[in-house]
Amino acid sequence: MKKVITYGTYDILHYGHIRLLKRAKSLGDYLIVGVTADDYDKTRGKINVKQSLMERIEAVRSTGLADEIIVEEYEGQKIDDIKRYGIDIFAIGSDWEGKFDYLKEYCDVIYLERTKGISSSDIRDKNRAISLGIVGNPPFLNKFISESKLVNGLKIEAICTSNIEDTLAGFTDIPIITSDYNKLLEAVDAVYIYSHPTLHYQQIKKALRANKHVLCESPITLDITECNELFELARSKELILTEAIKTAYSTAYYRLLLLAKGGKIGKIVSVDATCTSLRDIPNNTTEWSSIYSWGPTGLLPVYQLLGTDYSEKILTSHFVDKNSSYDVFTKIDFIFPNAVASVKVGKGIKSEGELIISGTKGYFYVPAPWWKTDYFEIRYENPLDNKRYFYQLDGEGIIYELVTFVQSIEQHKASIYIEKEVTEAIVEIMQDFKNRINLKTI
Repeated sequence: MKKVITYGTYDILHYGHIRLLKRAKSLGDYLIVGVTADDYDKTRGKINVKQSLMERIEAVRSTGLADEIIVEEYEGQKIDDIKRYGIDIFAIGSDWEGKFDYLKEYCDVIYLERTKGISSSDIRDKNRAISLGIVGNPPFLNKFISESKLVNGLKIEAICTSNIEDTLAGFTDIPIITSDYNKLLEAVDAVYIYSHPTLHYQQIKKALRANKHVLCESPITLDITECNELFELARSKELILTEAIKTAYSTAYYRLLLLAKGGKIGKIVSVDATCTSLRDIPNNTTEWSSIYSWGPTGLLPVYQLLGTDYSEKILTSHFVDKNSSYDVFTKIDFIFPNAVASVKVGKGIKSEGELIISGTKGYFYVPAPWWKTDYFEIRYENPLDNKRYFYQLDGEGIIYELVTFVQSIEQHKASIYIEKEVTEAIVEIMQDFKNRINLKTI
């Protein structure tokens, strides 16, 4: 019996996929189809796949062409599969011409002509033509726009900025660059807001009233009443309002949460998160201070692992001077019913930016910079039991939160990565800091 194997993502299965599968099957007696897993697709740059792994497997199964379906989960697996299944022919689309010649050492390699004029990417583009407007200034725009180009069907239509001259010079391919927020809202389906936190409430409210979906850099507001008002407005208009904390959307961080909640280190009794960066102290109040810049990120694992029902908290800050609202350093200490937590953030001071989650059986260690999570360890009393985990993080992680935002809009449901109660708890800390409630100074 002659065995044939082929691989693909098979996102939004179309005629081109089916035609290629038919040709692959005709090459032998038994066809094995490898469907790439979500995590492996991310390492290959396909972070905007629309369907889940199970949906894609079922789509391939429904064609009746595959005698066996397997999941491709890691680089180098093709050689393992060819040896394990006794493969005679490896078949793949001609757009990969030459890429898999190294497999000729193990079996015949055949490149099949693809159906021209059709692709999953084109279909995604047509189904998901969401125009996005950005509120913010360079240099952050550089990273955001660069990574947004990797998301199929999402186009940057407009930028609203106070720095018109530099933005015009740097982004000649953006149709609308303006300082008029109303003009931006008229041109887009959704907005991403990266303005100073004191401006978020009014900008989000105006966008929602204009029936635009909103992705806003955390904190969403500096007042819990305003935060609840905005979520209620979004709900009443059936719009997506979600928070942008890049860490929350990384694969490694999400896997860490699942493992921690699954009891890998026993009962969690302490969470310690540190986020710092050395920056020049600004001469104006338009710059994000330490707690606004790093607070939401540091608070994220505390709330997602221990919940938001703490019994006590203490904020301790070091300000530029006694009349300033700019904190160079802030420490937030929590006491929960059965655990404690500490978050240290700073712009102007430097410390080891690690995350440590302590439990009754062991602990999670995420090295600096933990907020760009791609690697972590579970450490136990016996070092031989330690586990190491690695998941690739592309760029700054912006692409992942954009893909999730687009999927939320398409599916008409909020993201699972940042719970509404976590967003509200973050806002409550910002409100207390702003009003200097339970705040000590050093």
